[in-house]
Amino acid sequence: MMIQASQVWRRFGRFDALRGLTLSVPEGSAFALIGPNGAGKTTTIKVLMNILEPTRGTATVLGTDSRRLSPRELSQIGYVSENQDMPERLTVAEYLSYLRPFYPRWDRVLEATVVRELQLPPNTKIRDLSHGMRMKMALACALPFSPKLLILDEPFSGLDPLVRDEFMEGLLRRGAELTILISSHELSEIEGVATDIGFVHAGQMVFQESTQDLFARFREVHVTLERDAAVPERLPSEWLAPAAVGNVLSFVDTRFSAETQARIHALVGGVRRVDAQPMALRSIFTTLAPAARDGVL
Repeated sequence: MMIQASQVWRRFGRFDALRGLTLSVPEGSAFALIGPNGAGKTTTIKVLMNILEPTRGTATVLGTDSRRLSPRELSQIGYVSENQDMPERLTVAEYLSYLRPFYPRWDRVLEATVVRELQLPPNTKIRDLSHGMRMKMALACALPFSPKLLILDEPFSGLDPLVRDEFMEGLLRRGAELTILISSHELSEIEGVATDIGFVHAGQMVFQESTQDLFARFREVHVTLERDAAVPERLPSEWLAPAAVGNVLSFVDTRFSAETQARIHALVGGVRRVDAQPMALRSIFTTLAPAARDGVL
Protein backbone atom coordinates (compact mmCIF):
# COMPACT_ATOMS: atom_id res chain seq x y z
CA MET A 1 0.00 0.00 0.00
CA MET A 2 1.18 3.50 -0.81
CA ILE A 3 -0.65 4.85 2.28
CA GLN A 4 -1.83 2.92 5.32
CA ALA A 5 -3.54 4.46 8.34
CA SER A 6 -4.81 2.43 11.29
CA GLN A 7 -7.07 3.70 14.08
CA VAL A 8 -5.83 7.28 13.78
CA TRP A 9 -7.14 9.81 16.28
CA ARG A 10 -6.37 13.53 16.26
CA ARG A 11 -7.58 15.72 19.10
CA PHE A 12 -7.71 19.51 19.22
CA GLY A 13 -8.41 20.44 22.82
CA ARG A 14 -11.59 18.54 23.68
CA PHE A 15 -12.56 17.98 20.04
CA ASP A 16 -11.65 14.80 18.19
CA ALA A 17 -11.23 15.71 14.51
CA LEU A 18 -10.29 12.10 13.72
CA ARG A 19 -11.82 9.22 15.65
CA GLY A 20 -10.15 5.93 14.82
CA LEU A 21 -9.86 6.55 11.09
CA THR A 22 -8.51 3.67 9.01
CA LEU A 23 -7.39 4.10 5.41
CA SER A 24 -5.60 2.10 2.71
CA VAL A 25 -4.51 3.72 -0.55
CA PRO A 26 -3.30 1.16 -3.14
CA GLU A 27 -0.22 1.97 -5.17
CA GLY A 28 -1.11 3.33 -8.60
CA SER A 29 -4.64 4.30 -7.58
CA ALA A 30 -6.43 7.64 -7.75
CA PHE A 31 -8.06 7.65 -4.32
CA ALA A 32 -10.75 10.26 -3.59
CA LEU A 33 -11.61 11.28 -0.03
CA ILE A 34 -15.18 12.57 0.05
CA GLY A 35 -17.32 13.75 2.94
CA PRO A 36 -19.10 16.83 4.30
CA ASN A 37 -17.28 19.93 5.56
CA GLY A 38 -15.61 19.24 8.89
CA ALA A 39 -15.57 15.47 8.32
CA GLY A 40 -11.78 15.28 8.84
CA LYS A 41 -10.48 15.07 5.27
CA THR A 42 -7.93 17.88 5.53
CA THR A 43 -6.86 16.73 9.01
CA THR A 44 -6.25 13.26 7.57
CA ILE A 45 -4.04 14.70 4.84
CA LYS A 46 -2.11 16.85 7.33
CA VAL A 47 -1.44 13.79 9.50
CA LEU A 48 -0.21 11.86 6.47
CA MET A 49 2.09 14.74 5.51
CA ASN A 50 3.41 15.11 9.09
CA ILE A 51 2.01 18.62 9.32
CA LEU A 52 0.08 17.26 12.30
CA GLU A 53 0.97 14.32 14.55
CA PRO A 54 -1.72 11.76 15.32
CA THR A 55 -2.89 11.75 18.94
CA ARG A 56 -3.19 7.97 18.70
CA GLY A 57 -2.83 5.38 15.99
CA THR A 58 -0.33 4.97 13.17
CA ALA A 59 0.00 6.08 9.57
CA THR A 60 2.60 5.09 6.99
CA VAL A 61 3.39 6.82 3.70
CA LEU A 62 5.73 5.17 1.19
CA GLY A 63 6.28 2.52 3.85
CA THR A 64 7.54 5.07 6.41
CA ASP A 65 5.86 6.23 9.63
CA SER A 66 4.29 9.60 8.79
CA ARG A 67 5.94 11.10 11.88
CA ARG A 68 9.36 10.18 10.51
CA LEU A 69 9.11 11.33 6.90
CA SER A 70 12.60 12.40 5.82
CA PRO A 71 13.74 14.49 2.85
CA ARG A 72 14.14 11.20 0.98
CA GLU A 73 10.40 10.42 1.25
CA LEU A 74 9.29 14.04 0.88
CA SER A 75 11.22 14.29 -2.40
CA GLN A 76 8.85 11.61 -3.74
CA ILE A 77 5.63 13.34 -2.62
CA GLY A 78 3.90 16.19 -4.45
CA TYR A 79 1.49 18.30 -2.40
CA VAL A 80 -1.09 20.75 -3.74
CA SER A 81 -3.45 22.63 -1.43
CA GLU A 82 -5.89 25.48 -1.93
CA ASN A 83 -4.13 27.35 0.91
CA GLN A 84 -0.59 26.63 -0.21
CA ASP A 85 2.02 29.24 0.75
CA MET A 86 4.40 30.42 -1.97
CA PRO A 87 6.89 33.31 -1.98
CA GLU A 88 4.90 36.26 -3.31
CA ARG A 89 7.89 38.33 -4.44
CA LEU A 90 9.33 35.66 -6.77
CA THR A 91 8.28 35.14 -10.36
CA VAL A 92 7.03 31.80 -11.63
CA ALA A 93 10.43 31.07 -13.21
CA GLU A 94 12.37 32.19 -10.12
CA TYR A 95 10.40 29.96 -7.78
CA LEU A 96 10.82 26.92 -10.02
CA SER A 97 14.57 27.63 -10.14
CA TYR A 98 14.59 27.83 -6.34
CA LEU A 99 12.90 24.42 -6.02
CA ARG A 100 15.07 22.45 -8.46
CA PRO A 101 18.06 21.76 -6.15
CA PHE A 102 15.80 20.17 -3.51
CA TYR A 103 14.72 17.36 -5.84
CA PRO A 104 17.37 15.07 -7.33
CA ARG A 105 14.90 13.77 -9.93
CA TRP A 106 13.76 17.20 -11.14
CA ASP A 107 13.23 17.08 -14.92
CA ARG A 108 13.80 20.41 -16.68
CA VAL A 109 12.14 19.18 -19.86
CA LEU A 110 9.07 18.06 -17.92
CA GLU A 111 9.05 21.38 -16.07
CA ALA A 112 8.96 23.28 -19.36
CA THR A 113 6.20 21.00 -20.66
CA VAL A 114 4.04 21.49 -17.56
CA VAL A 115 4.53 25.28 -17.59
CA ARG A 116 3.57 25.38 -21.25
CA GLU A 117 0.55 23.10 -20.88
CA LEU A 118 -0.77 25.08 -17.91
CA GLN A 119 -0.05 28.38 -19.71
CA LEU A 120 1.82 29.84 -16.76
CA PRO A 121 3.52 33.24 -17.35
CA PRO A 122 7.19 32.66 -16.34
CA ASN A 123 8.00 36.32 -15.68
CA THR A 124 4.92 37.13 -13.60
CA LYS A 125 5.34 37.46 -9.84
CA ILE A 126 3.39 34.95 -7.80
CA ARG A 127 1.59 37.74 -5.94
CA ASP A 128 0.10 38.88 -9.27
CA LEU A 129 -1.30 35.48 -10.22
CA SER A 130 -5.04 34.88 -10.05
CA HIS A 131 -6.31 32.17 -7.70
CA GLY A 132 -6.67 29.78 -10.63
CA MET A 133 -3.13 30.50 -11.82
CA ARG A 134 -1.80 30.00 -8.27
CA MET A 135 -3.38 26.54 -8.21
CA LYS A 136 -1.77 25.80 -11.57
CA MET A 137 1.51 27.05 -10.15
CA ALA A 138 1.20 24.67 -7.20
CA LEU A 139 0.67 21.79 -9.63
CA ALA A 140 3.64 22.92 -11.74
CA CYS A 141 5.80 22.74 -8.60
CA ALA A 142 4.58 19.24 -7.76
CA LEU A 143 5.02 17.41 -11.09
CA PRO A 144 8.53 18.04 -12.54
CA PHE A 145 10.27 15.75 -10.04
CA SER A 146 7.94 12.85 -11.02
CA PRO A 147 6.57 12.12 -7.54
CA LYS A 148 5.43 8.65 -6.63
CA LEU A 149 2.58 10.16 -4.62
CA LEU A 150 0.55 13.30 -5.40
CA ILE A 151 -1.67 14.66 -2.62
CA LEU A 152 -4.34 17.18 -3.61
CA ASP A 153 -6.34 18.96 -0.91
CA GLU A 154 -9.32 20.83 -2.38
CA PRO A 155 -7.38 21.75 -5.54
CA PHE A 156 -10.47 23.06 -7.35
CA SER A 157 -11.69 25.54 -4.73
CA GLY A 158 -12.55 28.83 -6.40
CA LEU A 159 -11.51 27.71 -9.88
CA ASP A 160 -13.73 28.42 -12.86
CA PRO A 161 -14.84 25.39 -14.92
CA LEU A 162 -12.33 25.99 -17.73
CA VAL A 163 -9.39 26.14 -15.31
CA ARG A 164 -10.68 23.00 -13.53
CA ASP A 165 -10.80 21.17 -16.86
CA GLU A 166 -7.23 22.24 -17.69
CA PHE A 167 -6.09 21.21 -14.22
CA MET A 168 -7.60 17.74 -14.59
CA GLU A 169 -6.21 17.33 -18.08
CA GLY A 170 -2.75 18.01 -16.69
CA LEU A 171 -3.26 15.24 -14.13
CA LEU A 172 -4.76 12.75 -16.54
CA ARG A 173 -1.73 12.98 -18.81
CA ARG A 174 0.38 11.63 -15.95
CA GLY A 175 -2.16 9.67 -13.92
CA ALA A 176 -0.68 6.30 -14.80
CA GLU A 177 2.72 7.33 -13.46
CA LEU A 178 1.79 8.04 -9.86
CA THR A 179 -0.59 7.43 -6.96
CA ILE A 180 -3.06 10.27 -6.33
CA LEU A 181 -4.87 11.06 -3.08
CA ILE A 182 -7.44 13.80 -3.66
CA SER A 183 -9.91 15.54 -1.38
CA SER A 184 -12.44 17.67 -3.24
CA HIS A 185 -16.00 18.95 -3.14
CA GLU A 186 -16.02 19.08 -6.94
CA LEU A 187 -17.24 15.50 -7.25
CA SER A 188 -18.17 15.74 -10.90
CA GLU A 189 -14.55 16.64 -11.67
CA ILE A 190 -13.07 13.60 -9.94
CA GLU A 191 -15.70 11.04 -10.93
CA GLY A 192 -13.93 10.13 -14.16
CA VAL A 193 -10.51 10.03 -12.48
CA ALA A 194 -10.97 8.25 -9.15
CA THR A 195 -10.36 4.52 -9.01
CA ASP A 196 -11.20 4.29 -5.30
CA ILE A 197 -13.48 6.22 -2.95
CA GLY A 198 -13.29 6.75 0.81
CA PHE A 199 -16.31 8.33 2.55
CA VAL A 200 -15.33 10.18 5.72
CA HIS A 201 -17.84 11.36 8.33
CA ALA A 202 -17.23 12.77 11.81
CA GLY A 203 -13.58 11.73 11.75
CA GLN A 204 -14.23 8.13 10.76
CA MET A 205 -13.98 6.20 7.51
CA VAL A 206 -17.53 5.01 6.89
CA PHE A 207 -16.42 2.90 3.92
CA GLN A 208 -13.79 2.70 1.23
CA GLU A 209 -14.04 0.70 -1.97
CA SER A 210 -13.32 0.81 -5.69
CA THR A 211 -15.44 3.19 -7.73
CA GLN A 212 -16.47 0.23 -9.87
CA ASP A 213 -17.96 -1.55 -6.85
CA LEU A 214 -19.51 1.66 -5.50
CA PHE A 215 -21.32 2.50 -8.74
CA ALA A 216 -22.43 -1.12 -9.11
CA ARG A 217 -24.21 -1.24 -5.74
CA PHE A 218 -25.96 2.17 -5.81
CA ARG A 219 -29.21 2.61 -7.74
CA GLU A 220 -31.98 5.20 -7.69
CA VAL A 221 -35.13 3.09 -7.69
CA HIS A 222 -38.62 4.19 -8.74
CA VAL A 223 -41.45 1.76 -8.04
CA THR A 224 -44.72 2.41 -9.87
CA LEU A 225 -47.65 0.97 -7.93
CA GLU A 226 -51.22 0.09 -8.80
CA ARG A 227 -52.39 2.42 -6.02
CA ASP A 228 -51.32 5.67 -4.41
CA ALA A 229 -47.87 5.21 -2.92
CA ALA A 230 -46.93 5.58 0.75
CA VAL A 231 -43.59 5.03 2.40
CA PRO A 232 -43.82 1.71 4.29
CA GLU A 233 -43.09 1.90 8.01
CA ARG A 234 -40.37 -0.70 7.74
CA LEU A 235 -37.89 -0.69 4.89
CA PRO A 236 -34.50 -2.43 4.65
CA SER A 237 -31.77 -0.29 6.20
CA GLU A 238 -29.93 -0.19 2.86
CA TRP A 239 -32.87 1.62 1.21
CA LEU A 240 -32.20 5.31 1.82
CA ALA A 241 -34.13 8.55 1.20
CA PRO A 242 -37.57 6.98 0.63
CA ALA A 243 -40.28 9.23 -0.82
CA ALA A 244 -43.78 8.77 -2.22
CA VAL A 245 -45.37 10.95 -4.90
CA GLY A 246 -48.62 9.89 -6.52
CA ASN A 247 -48.36 6.20 -7.22
CA VAL A 248 -44.54 6.15 -7.31
CA LEU A 249 -42.36 5.08 -4.40
CA SER A 250 -38.72 6.16 -4.73
CA PHE A 251 -35.59 5.31 -2.76
CA VAL A 252 -31.86 4.77 -3.14
CA ASP A 253 -30.75 1.16 -2.88
CA THR A 254 -27.19 1.01 -1.52
CA ARG A 255 -26.95 -2.77 -1.99
CA PHE A 256 -28.49 -3.23 -5.40
CA SER A 257 -28.37 -6.78 -6.78
CA ALA A 258 -30.26 -9.22 -8.95
CA GLU A 259 -32.51 -9.97 -5.96
CA THR A 260 -33.61 -6.35 -5.45
CA GLN A 261 -36.72 -6.57 -7.64
CA ALA A 262 -37.97 -9.70 -5.88
CA ARG A 263 -37.49 -8.00 -2.50
CA ILE A 264 -39.48 -4.99 -3.68
CA HIS A 265 -42.40 -7.18 -4.77
CA ALA A 266 -42.30 -9.04 -1.45
CA LEU A 267 -42.08 -5.95 0.78
CA VAL A 268 -44.24 -3.44 -1.07
CA GLY A 269 -46.87 -5.35 -3.07
CA GLY A 270 -49.05 -4.12 -5.89
CA VAL A 271 -46.03 -3.32 -8.04
CA ARG A 272 -46.66 -2.38 -11.65
CA ARG A 273 -43.10 -1.48 -12.71
CA VAL A 274 -39.60 -1.07 -11.20
CA ASP A 275 -37.04 1.29 -12.70
CA ALA A 276 -33.49 1.30 -11.34
CA GLN A 277 -31.04 3.91 -12.60
CA PRO A 278 -27.25 4.19 -12.00
CA MET A 279 -26.18 7.22 -9.95
CA ALA A 280 -23.48 9.85 -10.38
CA LEU A 281 -20.95 10.29 -7.59
CA ARG A 282 -22.50 13.61 -6.54
CA SER A 283 -25.93 11.97 -6.18
CA ILE A 284 -24.43 9.15 -4.15
CA PHE A 285 -22.75 11.71 -1.87
CA THR A 286 -25.92 13.78 -1.37
CA THR A 287 -27.68 10.58 -0.31
CA LEU A 288 -24.94 9.39 2.04
CA ALA A 289 -24.21 12.71 3.78
CA PRO A 290 -27.61 13.17 5.48
CA ALA A 291 -27.82 9.44 6.22
CA ALA A 292 -24.46 9.59 8.01
CA ARG A 293 -25.51 12.76 9.85
CA ASP A 294 -28.73 11.07 11.05
CA GLY A 295 -26.90 7.90 12.09
CA VAL A 296 -28.56 5.72 9.48
CA LEU A 297 -25.29 4.39 8.02
